[in-house]
Amino acid sequence: MLSGYHWPTALRHTCFQAAVVLLTACSDPQSPEQQVRDVITGMQAAAEARDAGNFMALIASDFRNTEGQEFEDVQRYLRGYLLTHQSIHLLARIEQLEFPVAEEAHVSLAVGMAGEQVGGGSWDLAADLYEFDLVLREQDGDWKVINGAWRRR
Repeated sequence: MLSGYHWPTALRHTCFQAAVVLLTACSDPQSPEQQVRDVITGMQAAAEARDAGNFMALIASDFRNTEGQEFEDVQRYLRGYLLTHQSIHLLARIEQLEFPVAEEAHVSLAVGMAGEQVGGGSWDLAADLYEFDLVLREQDGDWKVINGAWRRR
């Protein structure tokens, strides 16, 4: 045994990094709940960044809801919202998150939406509260919104 021996700093650092890599490799992947929460966070970040592409990447191409809206309808609504709001600020709170069947999540969330509207030369703040009911499905390792309804509160 090397009692009193002090490992060189570089060797200690290398051993620490190796331990972190091994522990990370052995840990469980993110839970489905956390993955779904990450999708909601990603949607919020994309909307606030006014990034329609990243937002729509989280919507399944076969999206359809009970009102007959499809992927293209969501895309049109989003683009219209982004065009009429110069800035967007969202406050989202997940009210309920369930997994009724494997690879499917039902999410109810409340979203406060505030933004500066484009208009007749004056600054106009628009603020609304919406309720969203979303259904997400895991497709090829990614969770995407396959169904959704929203209403103004």
